[in-house]
Amino acid sequence: MFFEHARKLDREDPLAMYRGEFYLQPNTIYMDGNSLGLLSKRAEQSLLHSLEDWKEFGIDGWTKGRQPWFYMSEKASEQLAPLVGAFPEEVIVTGSTTVNLHQLVATFYQPKGKRTKIVADELNFPSDIYALQSQLRIHGLNPDDHLIRVKSRDGRYLAEDDIIETMTDEVALVILPSILYRSGQILDMKYLTAEAHKRGILIGFDGCHSVGAIPHSFSEWEVDFAFWCNYKHLNGGPGAVACLYVNRKHFSVLPGLAGWFGSNKEKQFDMEHSFLPADGAGAFQIGTPHVLSLAPLLGSLEIFTEAGIEQIRTKSLLLTNFLIELIDTELAGFGFTIGTPREYPVRGGHVGLEHKEAARICKALKENGVIPDFRAPNMIRLAPVPLYNSFEDVWNVVQMLKTIMDEKQYVKFSNERDVIA
Repeated sequence: MFFEHARKLDREDPLAMYRGEFYLQPNTIYMDGNSLGLLSKRAEQSLLHSLEDWKEFGIDGWTKGRQPWFYMSEKASEQLAPLVGAFPEEVIVTGSTTVNLHQLVATFYQPKGKRTKIVADELNFPSDIYALQSQLRIHGLNPDDHLIRVKSRDGRYLAEDDIIETMTDEVALVILPSILYRSGQILDMKYLTAEAHKRGILIGFDGCHSVGAIPHSFSEWEVDFAFWCNYKHLNGGPGAVACLYVNRKHFSVLPGLAGWFGSNKEKQFDMEHSFLPADGAGAFQIGTPHVLSLAPLLGSLEIFTEAGIEQIRTKSLLLTNFLIELIDTELAGFGFTIGTPREYPVRGGHVGLEHKEAARICKALKENGVIPDFRAPNMIRLAPVPLYNSFEDVWNVVQMLKTIMDEKQYVKFSNERDVIA
């Protein structure tokens, strides 16, 4: 019954045509697109175009060729802006996730009087916490006293009311994930932004697990700033150049970390020692763009423009819903727990499957041609990506899990993560 239903859903899938755009490994089902998205043929082609421009034009590739490097960040930003519900000038493709976080905190964290604290959460990705601790130390403040980490009630999810409770008159800044990287819970960004602003607090979001997976309305919600990577759902490639968003109401604020690529492009090569910032988010660039790590994104974003983020989100919910339904029925009795919200409005683009033997089950899946993702201490993350995964893929993954558990194939592996999990 489920197999035929998967086939029916695949026949009716309006995004099915895009599967052929990606390099799928033979005899492999890739379920790790929330860690590193697969290479598309268009991303490959846009990278090759930049290599050809380098080969043909040398240094003149900055202003000549198919995609002049000097304007590449801005071109990618125009493509990306609709995915986050922003004006093009509010977005700039630049840096890395953590560098961009440092830039934004250096800009918007201005401790004054008793407003010295930063709110984050205890479930956040470690790199964000390291950056916030570092920024507090730069200000001569002890992170143990000035970094508030909102507690989770169950180790999986965050309650918005608990976050709001921490928004006291001692708080200067709030930094939260848009989607929690383990459980896949979506936080109510609109609500949290409104509540922060009621209290005179600036708020920013880490969109690494949401951009390219769900629609956003950053400008409409008046989110102060956001930052994210482009190598997960956006398929920009390993080490792809990241992105940041700054609401236009903050365009008069000078970047905390100024660099020459944040200059007004008309004046940048005047080489003056007086910094004249670019209009908009472009001012928050620091150094020369990493062209060969940015170029693939141009091709990848063409696909997102065509497919549309609303349609991508619709299929993502159908895929994860089907996966959850199969887990409930096919894997009952094997000790699995779903650690992801079941409700559509708060479920992101992956399903977190908890099991005490999670690390070794992941290794058994890989041995059988399924690429999952492990997150300590006990989570198997499965991300069926709308652009290249099918409903039949989901069915096959669950059948393989059932076989692994029936035959206890996982027992030959150690229940410890590999060097890269």
